[in-house]
Amino acid sequence: MIRILSKAIFREVLTSAFLGTLLFIFVLFLRTIERLSVLLVKTSAPPAVVAKLLLYALPSTLPFALPLGVLVGILIGLSRMSADSEIVAMRAAGVSSASVARPVLLFAFCAFVVTALASLWLTPLSLHLESKVARNFAAAQLTGNIESRIFDEQFPNTVLYVGNVRTEGKQVIWNQVFIADTTPPEELQHEGKNRGEGPRVIIAQEAIPHPDPANNRIILDTRNFHSTERDKEGKFITTASPTQTQTLQAQKQEELQLNKTVQEMDTGPLYKRVYRQHNLSKEDYVDAAIELHQRFALPLACVLLALVGIPLGVSSRKGGKSTAFVLTVVLAFLYYLGFITLIGLARKGSLPVPVAVWTPDLVFAIAGTFLLSRLEKPGDRDLTGWFRQVGKKAVSRLASLRPVEVRAGRRTSWLPALRPLLIDGYVLNGFLFYFGVLIAALVTLIEVFTFFELLGDMIKNDIQMSTMIDYLWHLAPSLIYQLTPIGTLVASLICFGILTKYNEVTAFKAGGVSLHRLATPVLAISLLISGFLFAFDHYYIPEANRRQEMLRAQIKKKPAATYLRKDRHWIFGRGSRVYNYQLIDPHNAVMTHVNVYELDPHTFQIQRQISAERAHWDPGQKAWVFQNGMSHDFAEQFAPYRSFKGEAVFPELTEAPSWFVKEEKEYKEMNFEELGRYIRDSQASGLETTPLRVQYYKKFSV
Repeated sequence: MIRILSKAIFREVLTSAFLGTLLFIFVLFLRTIERLSVLLVKTSAPPAVVAKLLLYALPSTLPFALPLGVLVGILIGLSRMSADSEIVAMRAAGVSSASVARPVLLFAFCAFVVTALASLWLTPLSLHLESKVARNFAAAQLTGNIESRIFDEQFPNTVLYVGNVRTEGKQVIWNQVFIADTTPPEELQHEGKNRGEGPRVIIAQEAIPHPDPANNRIILDTRNFHSTERDKEGKFITTASPTQTQTLQAQKQEELQLNKTVQEMDTGPLYKRVYRQHNLSKEDYVDAAIELHQRFALPLACVLLALVGIPLGVSSRKGGKSTAFVLTVVLAFLYYLGFITLIGLARKGSLPVPVAVWTPDLVFAIAGTFLLSRLEKPGDRDLTGWFRQVGKKAVSRLASLRPVEVRAGRRTSWLPALRPLLIDGYVLNGFLFYFGVLIAALVTLIEVFTFFELLGDMIKNDIQMSTMIDYLWHLAPSLIYQLTPIGTLVASLICFGILTKYNEVTAFKAGGVSLHRLATPVLAISLLISGFLFAFDHYYIPEANRRQEMLRAQIKKKPAATYLRKDRHWIFGRGSRVYNYQLIDPHNAVMTHVNVYELDPHTFQIQRQISAERAHWDPGQKAWVFQNGMSHDFAEQFAPYRSFKGEAVFPELTEAPSWFVKEEKEYKEMNFEELGRYIRDSQASGLETTPLRVQYYKKFSV
């Protein structure tokens, strides 16, 4: 009989743990997908590469998701058995609590083995493979990464602009190619080149790129080649050729062989790095030691959380899945709160790394052993029931603070709106209940994991808890917006699945209610939710996102995400003018080391170049005043050079300082109208807008 009971308990826990693990993997995987989408949006990745990147990113979630899945499985399984009096029946039949705990601990040990394999071997291997695939794909997709009408700075000391990218058969062709070689003069001297200040600009009407993945470069066969640069005396040197070969070196091959990070290192080499390599800096040693001890401590959490979960599950007489889920979140919060807090202290040097990493395991081991030892003692209390009663009393007390008139008025006005018909109200009650539970659970989980993620920065930077709470509060609207479509889908499946399970759908059909009529209230409320999401995103979410981005930057001690971009040294002006400058002061309207290139809109050849040490904006003339420079008019046959030591004004250059200094915003901080204007302004300046356009259309599709 004991063997049969053990198998039944094992299966009960296994089913709930499997579903719980999938849920936690999904929540953790959302952040991974967001990170990978940056690469995938900018490239034309084939399905095989996408599948590899997603597959390699999955194992890194297992060391955190499996312990939580084990805990939720134990709490749900044992709480269900205790609520149905199965635990009482087993005790009445002489089955001890140790016999109940034995299969649960066996399950926890199996999960410990799987988590250990994931933590010690699979996770570092998958992270290394993911990084390798991403680097190789980026090298192979050099030409695929080039977008038209943006200044691309992925090549070292090189700025590339392509006016148009077209394809003839399998051959990619670039039109209106603008290349600026910005290699510093001191580096050119080492290479034996005699070039003065300022960039070397190359113009080509057309270029055929030939990718060379082995050397991580692109070889260009250009047509109507034209280049201009200045020598050390400041004179312009021009070169023209019908055809020319040009090389774009993305990154030297030896630089691609990057050293593994500590997260990608195998456990054996990582152990040697911590305990055998004595020339590490203190910071590198602490990072490596934390990673090493963490790989052993996290798998043990499967057993330790089980030690605490068994007494809580067995003692729950009125427990349910919601209670078990809440207990899982609370226990996980306590465990990972202590884990990350102590690791933060270890990074600051306040605690030894082994003490910081292993203390939460030790505390849970002591607590679990103590609770297990009291299972057979009389007078045990229903611990989960006690927590539930405390919560109910708190809710009742808050509800009693409202005036009776207000509560009655809300009740009478709400019910008729919710239940136009009895059937509609019945279906909607189930749908809205599961929808609310799912959204609340997913938002809570993500906020808890976000809290864990930022806790180290909060401790390191001495940030108050009120700032963290304010950040999480303003993060919630964005999470609700992102998770509502998933919540609607899952709530619909659960609602109609339960109606089908208990033959209620059959009963409705027998009563003359069609499936279309039965689905009408859910479709109607889904349309209302869709409209609410659109209005929510338009009026409220951008401001909440601006606030939470500011608070996140404050927690991490980084500049806020919204600021004036002054580091864009290449930008298109009106017409076919290209501006280049070293520094810009938006307050005094001053640019230093300025170069202006006027291009023919038809042939894309340089018509005139203006170079100056300094330029300032004159509001009276509504023009830039250049100081100490020279201009070269390539269309003039006589006296093409004009040198000026004082000031010179070119009235046709009418781009005001605001044209060059634009406010950088995240797409999350704008509604669709603001984002549309921002995209148009960015396109006019030659800036990349593909990710922004994706988010623009996403605002309508969600």
